[in-house]
This record gives sequence, structure tokens and C-alpha cells, in this order.
Amino acid sequence: MPDEPRRLKDPRELRAIAHPLRMAILEQLTMHGPLTATELSERLGESPANCSWHLRKLAEHNFVEEAESTGGRRRPWQVSSIGMGWNQEDDADAETLMAGHALTRMWLERWVDRFLTAEQAVADKPEWRRAATLSQSATWLTADELAEMNAEMSAVMMRHLDRLEDPSKRPEGAQLCELVGWGAPVDPSIAGESR
Repeated sequence: MPDEPRRLKDPRELRAIAHPLRMAILEQLTMHGPLTATELSERLGESPANCSWHLRKLAEHNFVEEAESTGGRRRPWQVSSIGMGWNQEDDADAETLMAGHALTRMWLERWVDRFLTAEQAVADKPEWRRAATLSQSATWLTADELAEMNAEMSAVMMRHLDRLEDPSKRPEGAQLCELVGWGAPVDPSIAGESR
């Protein structure tokens, strides 16, 4: 698998991934390794046929690939790469920008919902309740400074990415945790103004 997260540039691949079930399938394959459509259906509460159809759509855009089979009729699938983002390049056309923004909105909604669910789930687990935090900050930055801070946050969040693929690197008591961060102008319409 490639070391770098996949950079999405084509509006067709952006639209293909901006689907809640497809994102859930990718998450399951990333967290648990190769799974069949039937195994995914059991985890996600969907029919095997529906999972199989979405796996084929993901494969059309190289998000998943068939994994090595252990024989028989079992047909497992695996992710083609871990991690992804979309390029908001200066020369991106309107279709790509629209598809990318739809994907960003879906990701944010999933992350917020998961955070709120986790917050309730750890209510009676003081150690995890203290560890699961939400933080926010606001300050005046240039575009270069904001880009640098976002890169630093990304590096911190990717520090233990190897534990996804290699369970032997997971310390005892480790739980699957999600780190989400973003930095953006509070009001992009006034970007560049200062008081």
C-alpha cells in the first residue's frame, strides 16, 4: 500500500466516495482488514447484495481491491490505500469543487456524529472521558501560517497510523480512536483584513 494518503482530484471519484455506506465500508476495511460482502453486511446492517454492489463501485474508482482469498467461495476485499483527501487546487473546476465540498460536508457530519456518540459512550469511563476532548482556538494567521499549523496537526494525528495495519504495534488497552482537526478562516469573506 502507498505510504501517502490518496489525493482525490477527479469529481467522479469524489462523488463515488461521498456516500455514507461506501464510507462505512471503507472504514470497516481500514479498521478490520479484508472482509467479504457478507461480513460487511453483518457489521453494517445492510444486505450482502447491497454491500457487494457498493464494493464494486468502490473498486471501479480504485478505493478497494480483491484481497487474497483463503479458498472456497469466500471473496474478501481490502482497501487500496489508507487515508485520503481532496486537492483544493487553484485550477480546480467548478464540478470538482462542488463534489469536493459535498465530500467534506459528509465527512464532517460523520465525525461530529461519532464524537457525540463517543461522548455518551464514555460517560461512565472516567479515564476515557478525560482523554476524549474537544478543543478550539482562534487567532490571527497568514495563509502560510495556517497551512503550516494544519500540516503540524496532520503530522501529530498520523503519528500512530502504522497501528491500523499492524495489530502487534497496538499497546494493551488501546481503543480505536479518531482524531479530527481543521484550520480555516472564521470568515473567509474578510480574509486578509486585520484590525
